[in-house]
Amino acid sequence: MNAMEEIIGKQSGGHVDVLIVGAGISGIGSAYHLQDQCPDKSYVILEMKDTFGGTWETHKYPGVRSDSDLYTFGYRFKPWVGAPIASAEEILKYMGEVIDENGIGDHIRYGHRIDRCSFSRETDLWTVEATRLSDGERMVFTCNFLWMCQGYYDHKTPYIPPEWQDKGLSDFKGDFVHAQKWDPDYDYAGKRVLVIGSGATAATVVPAFAEKAEHVTMLQRSPTYFFCSENKNELADRLREVGVDEPTVHRVVRQQIMYDQDMLTKRCLEEPEAVFEELKELVRAFTGKPDFEFEPHFTPKYRVWQQRLAFCPEGDVFRCAVEGKLTVVTDTIDRFTEKGVMTSSGEEIEADLIVAATGFQLSVMGDIPFFVDEKQVDWHDTVTYRGMMFTGVPNMVWVMGYFRASWTLRVDMLGDFVCSLLNHMDEQGARRVEVQFRPEDKDMELLPWIEADNFNPGYLMRGLDKMPRRGDKPEWRHNQDYWTERVEIPAIDLDGPEFAYTATPQSAEADMAHAD
Repeated sequence: MNAMEEIIGKQSGGHVDVLIVGAGISGIGSAYHLQDQCPDKSYVILEMKDTFGGTWETHKYPGVRSDSDLYTFGYRFKPWVGAPIASAEEILKYMGEVIDENGIGDHIRYGHRIDRCSFSRETDLWTVEATRLSDGERMVFTCNFLWMCQGYYDHKTPYIPPEWQDKGLSDFKGDFVHAQKWDPDYDYAGKRVLVIGSGATAATVVPAFAEKAEHVTMLQRSPTYFFCSENKNELADRLREVGVDEPTVHRVVRQQIMYDQDMLTKRCLEEPEAVFEELKELVRAFTGKPDFEFEPHFTPKYRVWQQRLAFCPEGDVFRCAVEGKLTVVTDTIDRFTEKGVMTSSGEEIEADLIVAATGFQLSVMGDIPFFVDEKQVDWHDTVTYRGMMFTGVPNMVWVMGYFRASWTLRVDMLGDFVCSLLNHMDEQGARRVEVQFRPEDKDMELLPWIEADNFNPGYLMRGLDKMPRRGDKPEWRHNQDYWTERVEIPAIDLDGPEFAYTATPQSAEADMAHAD
């Protein structure tokens, strides 16, 4: 039985030119660009949740907020008018306005779980099989182009170190939860809260817990770098004060922030010790404690920018420590006890509630089975073209954003690229495009997705064997440097030898007419 025979009898979801997977920050931004730059293209967005928002809908833990400024995390086409660091509620409101103002909601199919994606070079079509969760109905969509905007982590299952079970996690008699699974109705007032972790999530929940908890302890294996700043933008406030319109404020402030981030990134590479000293001075300023002690709990073991620099508005984490609301312990877990955690150094940390802020499980392409000409795709056997296309997989782009800069900067950039590619294919009369090695790439060394020395968060290092590989040339890797890509990606030659185009055979034209 072939793939087409297997789907006979399933309900048709219809045919579109472009199918976008995910109604999060990437999917909504991509839909806007498609409407704006390819107005004749039909499209649909498939979203497994019952609403839009992606990560901002998944996470409900106390204080959940952006750790990027909204002037760059917001879309370039939609001015941001609030404080630079925004709550999940404010971000969802902003996204809702984008959807309503642009009629994107009519294209979203909520509650659809994608079960399989398969491409046929005979028809140059993707067949996307999904389950409509409201009634269990099996749906089949076809499209010419697949735009993967589903993100990079598992929204259902967070990462909890597996060795914790062997260390007696079940012995703990209090409440235990991973931050990703937080119940907003849970009352932690007056409780002793232990947060395990030290990254952006821990930095967010600690000040929020400290407002009502009896006490908060943060147990970290190693410290994180924090950037303390006021939650305001003086340039934006000044431009508004003199009457500059919001679109101009957004464009100018966005450009200034990106310039400042570029300078900071370069300095982190060239003079990391000096940058760390400046980060320390900001902590001292916000705590009002010129003798604030950084050893051992606030001196990371890695270089600045090897992992994301955690934003700390108003220095709130450090102020909690100075005010006695937060105790930081740098150690590893020996075992869990009935009362809390016993560290490797022999200290027992007692708690009523343990919150794991231990990160994500990497999810490549939403863990959806992919097939090309009925052969299943092993993503680790593919090689990435600029972190967005993959050898052997036609008519598809994956939106993987930045980790050092705002994710959305790449959403906008790849929106331009995909629309240019689609328009170029139309001009050529091509129905299929896939990336291929150029003659000079024949003997290129193939390497892991990213160098551990460059960017090494735990979720990525744990899942490198699932990720596509990269080459040793700039075109065949995902460059985390926005300031390089902002020049290189718009300058891509769509007629370059790395792009192989194929015209539509007559049989495929007939199939698409039938699908319509």
